[in-house]
Amino acid sequence: MDTQKIIYWSSTALLSIMMLGSATFYFVDTEEVAKEFTKLGFPTYLIFPLATAKILAIIMIWRARPNKIVDWAYAGLFFNFSLAALAHCYAQDGDTGGALVALSLLLISYLYKNKVR
Repeated sequence: MDTQKIIYWSSTALLSIMMLGSATFYFVDTEEVAKEFTKLGFPTYLIFPLATAKILAIIMIWRARPNKIVDWAYAGLFFNFSLAALAHCYAQDGDTGGALVALSLLLISYLYKNKVR
């Protein structure tokens, strides 16, 4: 297996694990997530739609055929991670790292997807 495939599949797998874990946490510990959302200034009614959107985005990214929906999934996650990083930065709570790691993995996965698929 060549290096580009390893980079793509590794970054995509790690990103998927992060998103599925995050979505699971949103569904399982909703009260804690609601506290965090409130602290960051986000409405709590976004918790379940955001968790669902994360799961759907990962499903679309893992599809074998590239198409516009896959690009929209990458774009949606990009906006989610960027806004999360900015929200944590403005809140000065020190939790920006997770969003930046996810953003890095997303960009690596996106840049290598056309080379591998």
